[in-house]
Amino acid sequence: MSSKSWFAWAALGVVYVVWGSTYLAIRFTVESMPALLSAGARFLAAGLVLGVLVVIFAGVKALRMTKAQFGSAVLIGLLLPAMGNGLVVLAEKHVASGLAALLVASVPIYVVILRRIWGDRPSRTTLIGVAVGLVGLAVLVLGGPVEGAHGAAWFGPWLVLLAALGWAVGTVLTTKLPLPANPFALSAVEMVAGGVALAVSGAVMGERFDLAEITTGSWAAWIYLVLAGSLLAFSSYVYVLGRLSVSTVATYAYVNPVIAVLLGFLFAGERFGIAQLGGGLIVLVAVVLVVRAERPAPEVSVPAGSIPEPCEVKR
Repeated sequence: MSSKSWFAWAALGVVYVVWGSTYLAIRFTVESMPALLSAGARFLAAGLVLGVLVVIFAGVKALRMTKAQFGSAVLIGLLLPAMGNGLVVLAEKHVASGLAALLVASVPIYVVILRRIWGDRPSRTTLIGVAVGLVGLAVLVLGGPVEGAHGAAWFGPWLVLLAALGWAVGTVLTTKLPLPANPFALSAVEMVAGGVALAVSGAVMGERFDLAEITTGSWAAWIYLVLAGSLLAFSSYVYVLGRLSVSTVATYAYVNPVIAVLLGFLFAGERFGIAQLGGGLIVLVAVVLVVRAERPAPEVSVPAGSIPEPCEVKR
């Protein structure tokens, strides 16, 4: 194995582990931080840092985009970081991080359904995968929530499913809207737009930062989300997309939930019943069917809960 090939596989490993770990980091963040405000601050910080890096390495011209391209970036930012990730953060106050990851893994299934609505004709294997996935989701939801950072609530899983739907819509739109040529500039605008929307939503809902109540663990988790989740893992993803096949990179769609469930079990004491484990397994089988059947179509891969860039195919 050449050094470049080894580095590409190492970068994919970063995507596996870091994106899978962001669900646990979100759980620790919302233990003492307001959900929407903390998510908004995270994406604002990551978006601004990414924008500065784009200017440093590619020049100011890389940030130039038409009004249509800018509008597309803002819209996708509202769907991916704001709705797709923000609702997951809100839900993890009342649902286990591992369960949230299993529910988010359904994004490829929703993408196929949306593509069918817009006129595409998925293969028979893809449709079987969708049907199996819907059964798995039903088992997960009917199995009841597993406690999150602030206990359990019946609406927790539904918030995650709504987040996954928003992420899927944003994913499909990235294949239909005019977008800036530079994917990093696009991501910077997305994250800033999503961060502003989340911050405003948090303020409207009455959330407030009380610095005296924020624990060291929440600060550490939030910084991890900004640096590792939004910058390191995203850069690694962009790198591997140019060096490994899309079908190989798409395997993170069913590795991330496994990582999330394992970390939640080890570090947050999350325990799942037979219904949650069975439903999660069914969903993962469905995602494997869909991703393998849709290999030529990169938009069917799924983001892990934590990075909202549409070029993640994503997200």
